[in-house]
Amino acid sequence: MQLISDEIKGYLSNASWIRKMFEAGIELKKQYGEKNVYDFSLGNPDLPPPPEVKTALSKITRRANKPFSIGYMPNAGYPELREKLAAHLSREQNVDLPGSNVIMTCGAAGGINVFFRAVLTQGDEVLCPAPYFVEYGFYAANSGGRLVPVPSKDFTFELDLDRIEKSFTPNTRAIIINTPNNPTGQIYSREELSRLAEIVAAAEKKFGRVIYVVSDEPYRFLNFDGVELPGALEIFPHGVVIGSYSKNLSLAGERLGYIAVSPGIENAGELMAGLILCNRILGFVNAPAIAQQILMECMDAQVDLEIYRERRAAMADVLTDAGIEFTMPRGAFYFFPKSPVADEAAFIQALVEERVLAVPGRGFGCPGYARFAFCVDTKVIEGARQSIKNAVKKLK
Repeated sequence: MQLISDEIKGYLSNASWIRKMFEAGIELKKQYGEKNVYDFSLGNPDLPPPPEVKTALSKITRRANKPFSIGYMPNAGYPELREKLAAHLSREQNVDLPGSNVIMTCGAAGGINVFFRAVLTQGDEVLCPAPYFVEYGFYAANSGGRLVPVPSKDFTFELDLDRIEKSFTPNTRAIIINTPNNPTGQIYSREELSRLAEIVAAAEKKFGRVIYVVSDEPYRFLNFDGVELPGALEIFPHGVVIGSYSKNLSLAGERLGYIAVSPGIENAGELMAGLILCNRILGFVNAPAIAQQILMECMDAQVDLEIYRERRAAMADVLTDAGIEFTMPRGAFYFFPKSPVADEAAFIQALVEERVLAVPGRGFGCPGYARFAFCVDTKVIEGARQSIKNAVKKLK
């Protein structure tokens, strides 16, 4: 008797590489001990939250004996937090954003699912530069949509705007971009995004429908070289920014995110009402109350960027020493180097044999590459140096 749907069976099959890496890591750590396995497979930040979070938790604890202190709230989140976040995003995005255009969500993943549920109909398409966060495809499918990956420029991973322009169809409802990008670390320039805005506007006129540009920005604070990171709400008339506090406050387990809708969208109230409804009917209901109260106290706090900058330098040195080609990531905490052989699965296997864990590029829609997450201690990165060199040597 069949226990799960054919669709989910297919998802499990397609996700087998990620499962394989997870299971391989468990076995390696059992066999050799955690300190002797160099795990770069997961983007799970290891830094403790900044001190402001501990202070906020103390305040929350002191008022926890009051009625409804951690009770239900409006489905869009605490009104005072929405206003405060809107003011913060107004400065960041260079727009005048009202609190009514912001909704608190269960992480960025919850926010993307809520947004797609509100705007997609069966058969709608969502364009996406590749490589991309693999779950985007699942998120679109959850609401009857279909992800349409568009390859970026090889090696540099800048937007291939000509390819994107040719990919719009009457069914295109949205394009989702991720900057700084997971898995490449690329940050899209104002020139790229302004040209993309022109392409989207032309497609909207041609096909007679709104096409949203969704900017997924959980890594926004991880901008190592201080390059301009333009505001999507400033550039795109139908722009939507979705973010989270998993990385900058190191609160991944709290699942706190948001959706911010461009003030330039006509009838934005209707869209916001749809988002708030979907937040409820998808079962998220509210972003966690304690996480929202933490953010109220810690809006401008973040973990130490310099630590990640040092780790980036260490990872770059280790990969260079092994003779691996890569484009230096501008942001996020991933390297996405070329595999030393065409089939990156062979590279991943050679790494596993040397007790190193990375993720194959095909898991992000880009075969021939591999992702290394450097949100680990520098000792782990340095410890993997000889193992990575050994893996490359085996293949050559």
